[in-house]
Amino acid sequence: MIKKVDHIGIAVKSLDGALPFYTEVLQLPLIGIEEVESQKVKVAFIKAGETKLELLEPTSAESPIAKFIEKRGEGIHHLALGVESIEERIREMSEKGIRMIDEHPRPGAGGAEIAFMHPKAASGVLVELCEKKVKKG
Repeated sequence: MIKKVDHIGIAVKSLDGALPFYTEVLQLPLIGIEEVESQKVKVAFIKAGETKLELLEPTSAESPIAKFIEKRGEGIHHLALGVESIEERIREMSEKGIRMIDEHPRPGAGGAEIAFMHPKAASGVLVELCEKKVKKG
């Protein structure tokens, strides 16, 4: 069911302010930066071994990340688990009584389809299911 820890999402006020710690101090390679307009965030992916770190900067005060930072401050926002057949995983979680924030997959960063479980289902941890579609050709 779960293939791996795909990434750890970290809420930051500013990518420009946060990136030097990861890329210069820790010397981790920056994979890329993209904006996910639907989520009102700018995202930087950093390679950390087999897992990625996903730094999330809000692009609007209405962003869920902006609200998270306002309430809790910068820090770990979510844990993303790589899965296959995300629709089946969502259905499976629902059948097991797990409350889902997303009942259907939605587009995420890096071309992934994502769905979040409610944090109350996982002892206060926001868990994301993440399916990366394999590009053919």
